[in-house]
Amino acid sequence: MIHYKAIAKIMGGLLMLLGLLMLPGIGFSYYYDSGDQVPLIYSAFVSMAMGAILFFSFSKQDQNIRKREGYLIVALSWVFMSLFGMLPFLVSGTITSLPDAIFETVSGLTTTGASILNDIEALPKGILFWRSMTQWIGGLGIIVLTVAIFPLLGIGGIELFVAESPGPTSDKLHPRIRETAKRLWYVYVGLTVVCIGLYFLGGMSFYDAINHALTTMATGGFSTKNASMAYFDVPFIQYVAILFMFLAGTNFTVIYFGLVGKFDRVWKSDEFKAYVLVVALIIAVMTIPVYLFSDLGVEKAFRDTAFQVVSLLTTTGFVTADYTSYGHGLTILFFLLLFVGGCAGSTSGGIKFIRHLTFFKNTILEFKRIVHPRAVVPLKINGDRVTGKIITHIMNFLLIYLMVFVMGSVVLSVFGYDMLTSFGAVATCLGNVGPAIGQVGPLDNFSFFDPFTKLFLSFIMLLGRLELFTILVLFSPYFWRAN
Repeated sequence: MIHYKAIAKIMGGLLMLLGLLMLPGIGFSYYYDSGDQVPLIYSAFVSMAMGAILFFSFSKQDQNIRKREGYLIVALSWVFMSLFGMLPFLVSGTITSLPDAIFETVSGLTTTGASILNDIEALPKGILFWRSMTQWIGGLGIIVLTVAIFPLLGIGGIELFVAESPGPTSDKLHPRIRETAKRLWYVYVGLTVVCIGLYFLGGMSFYDAINHALTTMATGGFSTKNASMAYFDVPFIQYVAILFMFLAGTNFTVIYFGLVGKFDRVWKSDEFKAYVLVVALIIAVMTIPVYLFSDLGVEKAFRDTAFQVVSLLTTTGFVTADYTSYGHGLTILFFLLLFVGGCAGSTSGGIKFIRHLTFFKNTILEFKRIVHPRAVVPLKINGDRVTGKIITHIMNFLLIYLMVFVMGSVVLSVFGYDMLTSFGAVATCLGNVGPAIGQVGPLDNFSFFDPFTKLFLSFIMLLGRLELFTILVLFSPYFWRAN
């Protein structure tokens, strides 16, 4: 039996927290006199009021959160956040269409970075800050934030943490899940503050530095400028962005161990070593043709290549150049980066390096098993044996991911969009990246899609952010059976 009242109580707590997080934008509204403080105040009040009604109406509900409730809470929380998170856009009149508002909000919360806005710089300062804040909230996950701050979830917090945390594993830094969540957020907040400072030192205004730091650490890619990071054509700023996008794509547990001096734990991570090696190799290989087939200097060719590779691979989505202008071969390679993703336990979307690594290692070992059918050849990651259950889970994930990509592309093509645009839109929404190919390339946006397609792609973004199973399990009859 599902405890719906306990779920309603937690939804109330999440909405109150969401409303509180809308308040900082009001300060920017007053400071810049942009005239959008009333919509933000109204939206925050409605969110907190609805949250308070739900929370205090069911305040006596303290049942432990089991796995079934955990998945349902996580899925519903992202739906509720999207519906209430779009209020500032609608109330201010910045976005007047409901499908457009849903798409922009879901894109922000899932850190996809795809946008329907044609003139970002025309947005009022407070609303623009809220747009960036949606990505920062969704980066590490509002459930993880809630588990860290509010003990109201009790011991059931582990179910929510596992259901929302990206990747097939969720390493714990502390026996208590609340302490783990708090330490992850300390790392997240700390890196964001450092990123703000470096952007500011590089020449960004304080407002732009805050906004871009929020979306960099969230691997979201929303910018305050129509030209994205290309507007800041300063080597220092772009190298800072490359560094922090790379860090945001790293498992935050690994970063924590590095910060506390446990470097043996850092280099024990096979995923991190593969991440560093693959990023370095791709940048080195792709810089050569970019330099040879463009009129860029060596440093500029390296910087543009490194920026686009790290941005797409970590699913951030910032752009400094039109990578589709480098020729069809490089365009295909950049498109393939949409399917990589960063490390598990990072803010990145996509498939994740740990899954690619497990698949690659298991494939290599399969050749050995064929030659030596009687031998016991275990698969090991980080020195530990990977169970058959985890391997099966990863293989199923990869297959379902491919099926969703193909079926989603077919749906878009049926509605009249060309295959290149269909492939690009579904791939970038499923991987939570932002730019892609076709009519949704690095210099384009999603405003031309019809309302149904925008809602469909919003669903695809949620599927990708919650890694398929958290959403798809709700459509399974096994989930709703009493036993």
